[in-house]
Amino acid sequence: MQDGRKASRDRHPDRPREESGRLLKALWLAAGALSLLLGLIGVFLPLLPTVPFVLLAAFCFSRGSARWERWLVEHPRFGPWILDWRQHRAVPLRAKQLATVMMALSSAVAAFHLPLAWCWVPAAACTAAAVWLWRLPTKRA
Repeated sequence: MQDGRKASRDRHPDRPREESGRLLKALWLAAGALSLLLGLIGVFLPLLPTVPFVLLAAFCFSRGSARWERWLVEHPRFGPWILDWRQHRAVPLRAKQLATVMMALSSAVAAFHLPLAWCWVPAAACTAAAVWLWRLPTKRA
């Protein structure tokens, strides 16, 4: 029985690796699509930051689909953000300030609309995001 399994593996040694590679690429592509969707929602919903989700989508697409990555990098609106991040690994001061103000305002609005037991969740998430953001290098203009 074990020799039969070994023989079937020997006949198609690349098949399992190839199939797992396809699955992994599909998962990266799905994660990129979800990140991009969240980034697009963030354009209209200030509680969700757009740029980090677009950067995450570019990272995921770089692992899952060269075509989708190229489309996103060449996009007239999102492409410059991605290229700037990849080149400098820094965030402009103005972007940090604007993101912090928007997250604070969004957290305050959410606190008024959420039940008392949950009103702290947006503030905690936004605080964590702001700490991460301000720890990144600041890009000089």
